[in-house]
Amino acid sequence: MTRPRTSRTALTCCVLALVATGCGIRPTGVTDGGTAPSGISQGMRIYFASDSGLRGVPRPDVRVEQLADAIKLLISGPTAQERADGLANLATTDTGISATSHHGNVTINAPGHAASSPQDQSTGQLVCTLARAEVLVHGTRPDKVQVTIVGRDGPAGPYQCQQFLSR
Repeated sequence: MTRPRTSRTALTCCVLALVATGCGIRPTGVTDGGTAPSGISQGMRIYFASDSGLRGVPRPDVRVEQLADAIKLLISGPTAQERADGLANLATTDTGISATSHHGNVTINAPGHAASSPQDQSTGQLVCTLARAEVLVHGTRPDKVQVTIVGRDGPAGPYQCQQFLSR
């Protein structure tokens, strides 16, 4: 019966030794990590399809003054480098697309587009690209932008961009 007591005593001594030695990391002073990121990223982002879902591509040198500017950027498609990186434009390239907004509610008129599924990447491209443009053009908070697409099958939505980004 003395054996369990000896094991218990040995275990207690080991635990006390570990506690007494600590983790070996010495405290340091306060270090400055720079400015914390805040708000939304700057500039326009165009969303393209990839094997892993939608990817936003920055267009830092492009100034978007109206929603039509974002539509033109999307229709022009990814650059050669972006295509080489696996990005594609699945959204309709119909030049008859137009968009309007009222207090963060964006309506995209895309006569040739069929929003077959809320998770369809081509629908996500339209929603996320125009939602981003709405934020830049009218200052709407990103979480308040709602996008409805009026396509060949009638209206679909309203959608929010995060529906297409959370896969």
